[in-house]
Amino acid sequence: MLPRPIDAFVLSEQARYLIGAGSGKGALPGRVPYGALVRAPAAARPVLAATIARAIARRRPADWTPEQTVLVAYHAIQWPVAERLMERGFASELWYSRWDRYEAAHDAGAARHELLAAWHHALAARSSLTFAVSGALADLETVAGREAIVVPNSADGFPDGPLEPGGRGAELVAQVAAVVAAGPRPAAHEPVAVSLGHLGRRTDWAWLRGAAERIPELRLLLIGSWYDDEVGSDADYQWLRRAPQVAWLGRLSDADAAAVIAQADVGLIPFTVDPFNDCGLPNRILKYARLGRRTISPTLKGSKTWEHAMTWADGASALAAALRDSAGRRATPDLELRAWALEQTAAKMNAPLLERLRA
Repeated sequence: MLPRPIDAFVLSEQARYLIGAGSGKGALPGRVPYGALVRAPAAARPVLAATIARAIARRRPADWTPEQTVLVAYHAIQWPVAERLMERGFASELWYSRWDRYEAAHDAGAARHELLAAWHHALAARSSLTFAVSGALADLETVAGREAIVVPNSADGFPDGPLEPGGRGAELVAQVAAVVAAGPRPAAHEPVAVSLGHLGRRTDWAWLRGAAERIPELRLLLIGSWYDDEVGSDADYQWLRRAPQVAWLGRLSDADAAAVIAQADVGLIPFTVDPFNDCGLPNRILKYARLGRRTISPTLKGSKTWEHAMTWADGASALAAALRDSAGRRATPDLELRAWALEQTAAKMNAPLLERLRA
């Protein structure tokens, strides 16, 4: 049960692996999106859930039988549909992938938080196998009296070098080099940090600004879309938008993003520490590591799953110190860390799921 088209889904590699390993199929909700279930009045939800369930059921190949079918849900918002499909005997087992604490999302009000929390608990209780991307998310299930296994995400498709010359990647490298060369110190002695991903309400803009103010020679490379509608009124965000030491590179292809990361000493996870951000496992940690870069982050429970790849920095002063310590490491990538990252393949990560699927 794909919550969005697979190419736009954060767990696309895992979903593709399961689909391929199980001779399965990815199902989208059809003309009625899952979001309609939380926006609609309670009385209308059963009708909408039935409509989505029928759209999914119609996509099941004729030669599938319930005894041979596992239904995989990826979000609590899918519970009303999953419940209806299981009641109709669509599959022998329902599995649940817990990859975020979406019932605490920043863009949902109190009523929606409460509804998603209830649906999460119902889905987890019905699940035959719940698999979480981080130890912290699995621990939440243990506290609730349920079981979950830890299955981190992979990043097999993310380039790990050597990088091909030419193309957009070369242009970006030149752009970044120009930003770096503008610094008051020789390039080898100034820290260069990169952040890959969403730049909006999840971002701790004060954390980034505080470090930039403490290190005028810092070069900060931001890869990803930024959202004025979410954080346009944030003074720290506005300061960074104007800061000459910050390069706002926008959304990039994986190849171009890798080319930029290769110019940096270290990767960043600039998240605020809150219930939504605290328990996930940002896939960018593995992407940075595939290029031999460590990750600097505030202390987040979920990221402790890959703690050996992390440097913790709670507060702007700690971030500044960690960045100064990292200066120049882009010339000597961490080859041991890179070797570990390249071993975290989709086949290795998903082995427990494949074993259960065969059983």
